[in-house]
Amino acid sequence: MEFHFKGGKISLQKELNSLDSFVFDFCSLLDKENIKYVIVSGYVAILFGRSRSSEDIDLIVERISKERFRKLWEVLVKNFECLNTTNAVEAYAEYLLNGVAVRFARMGEFIPNMEFKFPKGELDQWTLQNRQYVEVLERTLPISRMELQITFKLFLGSEKDIEDARFLYRLFRENLDSELFEGFLHKLKIGEKAGYLS
Repeated sequence: MEFHFKGGKISLQKELNSLDSFVFDFCSLLDKENIKYVIVSGYVAILFGRSRSSEDIDLIVERISKERFRKLWEVLVKNFECLNTTNAVEAYAEYLLNGVAVRFARMGEFIPNMEFKFPKGELDQWTLQNRQYVEVLERTLPISRMELQITFKLFLGSEKDIEDARFLYRLFRENLDSELFEGFLHKLKIGEKAGYLS
């Protein structure tokens, strides 16, 4: 797998697998509705070639109105089903507004599923506002900046998360904004965990 930076984007050469196709198919509907979103967590490492499975893809979506969500819902449920509820109003009021993700999968399937959630705090908002773009086969996905993606994985601290962080760090260490990276290590109070990356 090859990648390089081009005009502020990461250009990635790869064959799309079924998980990639699921992500692109779902996200293309958000793009058509002009919904701002960013992909975070485990799928980012998988996209760049980390060999591990994932049942869900984490998606932070701008906080939109009930009306915009209902319109988006009508578009999504033509090809995907919500695993939490069949009611758009309930999905919005009982789940999203209470900080709980709603999950979407292809019709008749449970995995993989898209974990759709509104930003919860400062880091989620920062991630949404400072997206990194990946171009794959002339299609573009917004992902979290590597400086936060790697450090937040260290912060989470499970074996899987640390391996994700190590994998991404080894790929991107020459391209990281060192000041921003160190800033997130300090903000998350995980400077001692930086040794896990070597």
